Amino acid sequence: MLSGIDDRSYLQVGEPIALLPGVVRLLSPNASVMTGPGTNTYLVGTQDLVVIDPGPDDVVHLERITKFAKGRIRYVVVTHSHRDHAPGARRLARLTGATLLGFDERPNFVPDGRIIEGDTLTTDTVRLEALHTPGHSSDHLCFVGDPIGGNGARILFSGDHIMQGSTVVIGPPDGDMGDYLNSLRRVSRIDPPLDLIAPGHGMLIEDPSAAIDAYISSRKRREESIYQALLNKSMRAGELVSLIYEGLPDELIRHARRSVWAHLRKLHAERLVRTDDPDDEESIWERK
Repeated sequence: MLSGIDDRSYLQVGEPIALLPGVVRLLSPNASVMTGPGTNTYLVGTQDLVVIDPGPDDVVHLERITKFAKGRIRYVVVTHSHRDHAPGARRLARLTGATLLGFDERPNFVPDGRIIEGDTLTTDTVRLEALHTPGHSSDHLCFVGDPIGGNGARILFSGDHIMQGSTVVIGPPDGDMGDYLNSLRRVSRIDPPLDLIAPGHGMLIEDPSAAIDAYISSRKRREESIYQALLNKSMRAGELVSLIYEGLPDELIRHARRSVWAHLRKLHAERLVRTDDPDDEESIWERK
C-alpha cells in the first residue's frame, strides 16, 4: 500500500474511503457477477467537486453522494453510458444543480454537454483531463487526475477500461477489440507515468504498468488460442468458447461468446480469418 492511501482490503456499500487528498470512493449497491462488488463512484475535490460515475439510479446511493460531498458538486461525468455507470447521473445532476457531461448522447443517456479528448475539469485538489479510450464501448473515457500543485499521486480514473481483479468484456458491435488494445497501449504510454489506477470496479491498482501489460498479454494469449483452434476446423464463436474456456460459470458464457466474437472481428480486420458476415454473432469462421 502506498503511504497515505487508505484503500482497505474490502469494499463496503455506504462507506466512503478517502483514497487521496480530495479523492473519495463510494461503492454503489449493485454487486453482481459482472460488476463484482459494485460500481465505484468517485468524488473529486473538496470545494467545487466533480463526481465520476454515479452508477445506478439508486436514490439512497445518490443521497450518500450528496452527503459525503464536502463542497458544491459542479459536474457529474460518466466514463461511459452503460447501465452500471450512468443511470444515476441525471438524477444526481438535478439534485445538485450540477452540469452532466459525457462523451456523446445515447438512447439511454442524454448529457447537458459533451466532454471529449483533451477537455479538462479543475477542482481545488485535482485537475482532470479526458482521454477517449474506445474498446469496451465506443463512448468510453478515462480521466487522468493530476494533483494541483504537483505534489501527490498521478491517478487514472479508468471506468471499465481497466478493472481490478478481472478482465473487461468487449461486446460488439459497440465494443471493438482492436480499439481496446490500441487504447490500452495508449494509456501505457502516458507521460509522466501514472502512479495509480482507480478502476470502475474493485480496489486501487498500485502498479499501473504491470496491470496494463498483464491485460495486453492476456488478450494476446486468448487471441492466439482462438486462432489455433481454427487450424483444422471452421467454428462459431459459441463453439470456440467451449474449447478455450475451462470451468466457466453459465452466467458468463454469453459474455465470453461476445468477447470471442470481438477477437474474431479483429482477426478478420487483419485478414487472418474469414466469414460470410463478421457482424453476425452466429457466423462460421475459418482461417485464411
